[in-house]
Amino acid sequence: MPPSPLNYSALGELIKAWGAQLGFAHTAISDVDLGEAEQHLAAWLARGFHGEMAYMSKHGRKRTQPARLVADTVRVITVRMDYLPQRMDAAQAALSDSHIGYISRYALGRDYHKVMRRKLQKLAQRITREAGAFGYRAFCDSAPVMEKALAQKSGHGWIGKHTNLLNRTSGSWFFLGELYTDLPLPVDAPVGAHCGSCTACLDICPTDAIVAPYQLDARRCISYLTIELHGAIPVPLRKAVGNRIFGCDDCQLVCPWNRYARLASQADFAIRHRLDARALTELFAWDERDFKRFTEGSAIRRIGHIRWLRNIAVALGNASNARAGDAVISALRSRRAHPHPLVREHVDWALAQHAEPGRGGE
Repeated sequence: MPPSPLNYSALGELIKAWGAQLGFAHTAISDVDLGEAEQHLAAWLARGFHGEMAYMSKHGRKRTQPARLVADTVRVITVRMDYLPQRMDAAQAALSDSHIGYISRYALGRDYHKVMRRKLQKLAQRITREAGAFGYRAFCDSAPVMEKALAQKSGHGWIGKHTNLLNRTSGSWFFLGELYTDLPLPVDAPVGAHCGSCTACLDICPTDAIVAPYQLDARRCISYLTIELHGAIPVPLRKAVGNRIFGCDDCQLVCPWNRYARLASQADFAIRHRLDARALTELFAWDERDFKRFTEGSAIRRIGHIRWLRNIAVALGNASNARAGDAVISALRSRRAHPHPLVREHVDWALAQHAEPGRGGE
């Protein structure tokens, strides 16, 4: 007797329940029609807003047509997981103290790529036990995938004016992940946008990177400057970087919808090594061995020690002169003869901000 055909509607509901058991705040299902997102991406790339992120264009339509990336994909199981490790007022306090190195809240815990993919793999295994072998591939910010567009299509929220995904009950402090699959599951409906006339994210952006609602020029974004950019941070933007040494959360911190944000329930996203409140001088003193030790299993590791020092040098240059004192100057002088020219150039700039002549002035 042939096996009974799968009840895909029932399976879809089971998948959402299993997602909740694994710690996902929400699990939903999208189709693979990303025509509108494809047009938006093409326009964004044409304006050069991606800067040095060549990977945004090199995969062609694999990014916007899922079946080109994973053959036979007809649905995408989309998930989100809250990551905010502490109340937002603690983040604001760190951001307002120019002698503390501000690290984007998503990077204070374990590397989310590994955490999310591990849980997505467990979800796929649970589906296999119920439905038998099926085609799938798990992703979390690790391949040419239109994560926000797929999450929007499946009802996780809407794209805000800052280009982050927003949810009415969770704000924007969450990670996204996907399972591309060949299972023809019922899809979920999108939700409407609720930004209204609010422009808080545009108004707060330190570098005016949000050039218009829903339009981000990554080349000006502090997250891009401190993480994606490999060379020198443009001089005209350095003062605006402030004490942000890895990423930027300003547009999320002011978003009214984030008053509903939930703290992370996963222990993996708890703050590690006191990275939420370490002094810039302390962080700048790390040698490469220290850097690797304290960033093991962290998303911060990807920028390497040289760019870490570059970013902190800028932040030290921006440290309050009233409190700079000998500690900041001494820290910068200690790296003045660093073997890498990228570090030396940013150190000299920072010293000049404290009326300390750089190499060119000696």
